[in-house]
Amino acid sequence: MAKTVLVVDDDPTQRRLVQAVLDREGYIVVHAESGGEAIDRLTKGGGADVVLLDLVMPGMSGMEALAEIRTAGVTTPVIVLTANGGIETVVKAMQAGAQDFFIKPASPERILVGIRNALQLTQLTAEVGRLKKHVAGRVTFADLVGDSRPMQMVKQLGARAAKSSIPVLITGESGVGKEVIARALHGASDRAGKPFVAVNCGALPANLVESILFGHEKGSFTGASEKHLGKFMEANGGTLFLDEIGELPLDMQVKLLRALQEGEIDPVGSKRAVKVDVRIVSATNRDLSSAVAEGRFREDLFYRLNVFPIEAPSLRERREDVPALIDHFIGRFNVEEGKRIAGASPETLALLTAFDWPGNVRQLENTIYRAIVLADAPFLQPHDFPAISGVAMPLEAEAPSAAIMNYADLPPLPDQPIRILDERGHLRTLEDIERDLIQHAIEVYAGHMSEIARRLGIGRSTLYRKVREQGLEGALKEAG
Repeated sequence: MAKTVLVVDDDPTQRRLVQAVLDREGYIVVHAESGGEAIDRLTKGGGADVVLLDLVMPGMSGMEALAEIRTAGVTTPVIVLTANGGIETVVKAMQAGAQDFFIKPASPERILVGIRNALQLTQLTAEVGRLKKHVAGRVTFADLVGDSRPMQMVKQLGARAAKSSIPVLITGESGVGKEVIARALHGASDRAGKPFVAVNCGALPANLVESILFGHEKGSFTGASEKHLGKFMEANGGTLFLDEIGELPLDMQVKLLRALQEGEIDPVGSKRAVKVDVRIVSATNRDLSSAVAEGRFREDLFYRLNVFPIEAPSLRERREDVPALIDHFIGRFNVEEGKRIAGASPETLALLTAFDWPGNVRQLENTIYRAIVLADAPFLQPHDFPAISGVAMPLEAEAPSAAIMNYADLPPLPDQPIRILDERGHLRTLEDIERDLIQHAIEVYAGHMSEIARRLGIGRSTLYRKVREQGLEGALKEAG
């Protein structure tokens, strides 16, 4: 999702210059002519991901505007612009809550680096907050990504279920985020901050299921060299999440039912039952009612677990949430991998949103992870997802081959000037001239992008972007 930059400056020329720099990098640029206008946007709607704030403006100064923005509780990173680079001015701006400063006129490179640093700081802060909530067991439904109608229904049902200790059964395809919903149920309940213990019932060794769930006493069986509490006791006072509950063996289903009905467990080798206070949340990607009909799941346990069902929607049913999920994963993996990816290009967003995602959110997460690790450009491009787009990632350098011409040894090309005037004698637009020049270079250098980029004096990633923007992919295929 493209990031929005709010440029606050009373000078329209300065605003246009900054916009020209940011437009080329795929940012969305919005303007404010005064501090008051900027405050209204940030506090009353619209918002922005980064603010570029001029300090010297008529009426309300930038410093006053910054103070009001922070007083209003707006945490958007602010970069101040000043013609006076004195240390006192910079210190005051930082004390007022600015993240960075530019001395006008700032170079395009300095502006872009400053914005990327500000965005990275925001992502780092958000990731630290997310991890703290996760560890403390205080993730709530407000932390779930997505505002589609199916997700709104999940959040509404979950918020109601969280107010009681009613057993909840979360159903849905593999990879839809059932454990995330279970953690939100826990974090939104009065058990928040208490233990949240997750158990994958399908991964439990058949001969150790009882011991893992209910615990055992020392010496109760061969290899039991010390006492083991079990998952129920680990979750005492909190929530026990039983994932893939349909995989639990029938004999263990009987003991689980007793634990749920009586509120007590029988550790292996123990002479007496132990009382436990556990809220049960279970999940499955199977149809448990069919399993009951086939005798593979106990009917009484099914009704005990399925008191409050919540169906987690597949990603196909909530396509409008894909851009927000992409943005969330980019921010997370930027922090984990030390990258500075600003977002995904519009064509990439369209490509990923249209994909069916059979593995749901888990597949999307892993796909974004791979793209983040390999990407070099500020924005993820379709070629960063070759399995989905069918577009191969461009090589860093063309391999030497006898079939490739050595352009350095060629005689100078005959002068074939690109037309700069139209039929009426007026100047053609710069965009049209640039398109003709790139097309001519593609033809002359047989589509070898490294040589074309070198001759034009631009980077390969910039050249690929311009080819896409100008619709020259066809010319490139013909030349190749």
